[in-house]
Amino acid sequence: MIRLTPGHCSEILLLGAHCDDVPIGAGGTLLQLCRANPGLRVRALILSGAGTVREAEEREALDAFCPKARLEVAVLDMPDGRLPAYWERTKEALEEVRRGCEPDLILAPNATDAHQDHRGLAKLVPTVFRDHMTLGYEILKWESDLTQPEVFVPLGEPVLTEKIELLHRCYPSQHDRTWFDEETFRGLARVRGVQAGDRYAEGFHTSKLTIRF
Repeated sequence: MIRLTPGHCSEILLLGAHCDDVPIGAGGTLLQLCRANPGLRVRALILSGAGTVREAEEREALDAFCPKARLEVAVLDMPDGRLPAYWERTKEALEEVRRGCEPDLILAPNATDAHQDHRGLAKLVPTVFRDHMTLGYEILKWESDLTQPEVFVPLGEPVLTEKIELLHRCYPSQHDRTWFDEETFRGLARVRGVQAGDRYAEGFHTSKLTIRF
C-alpha cells in the first residue's frame, strides 16, 4: 500500500455541476484539508442553481465545510441536466476561473459518472487545467455507475459524522430524495474505508498522478 502525504496546500478549486455535489463527494476531505491548512484559499464554481434556494444552501454548506478558509463561491444558472447543450459556456466558465487561480488540488466530478452534467464537466476539466492534480469524487445515486476509485482519503469517525450532519442541515431541499440519508453516506464511506485500510474513507478517481521525490 502506498500512502501519499501532501505538503502545504495553499489553494484548491472545487468544481460541481450542481449544488451539493462537492460536499456529498468530498465533504470529509474538505473539512480535513481546511483545518490542516488555516487560511487556505478555496475557490468554488457550481454550474447550476443561481437565484434559487439551492444557491443559498450551497453557500451555507461550503462555508461550513471550509472552516478557516478564504472562500470564494460562484454559482451559475445553467439548467439542470442540460450541460451537453452548454458545452461552450461551461468551457468559458472554466477558462475564466483558470485565469484567476493556480490550485494545488482540484476536486471535480469523475468521468465515469453516468449523469451527463457530472460526466461532461469531468471531461472538460483537463482541457483547461492541463497540469494540475485533479481528484474526481463519486456520488452514489440510483444509476449503477459506481466504479472502483484509485485514491482514498481516510476519514475519522468524528469527521464522517460531521459531514453527514452538515449535509442534512445545509440541504433541506434534498431531504425527500430516497438516497439522501445517513445510511447511504456512511455505507459508502465504510466500503471505501475497508479498501483504504481504515474505518471510513472517501474515494476518488484520477487519470494521471505524478510523484516527485
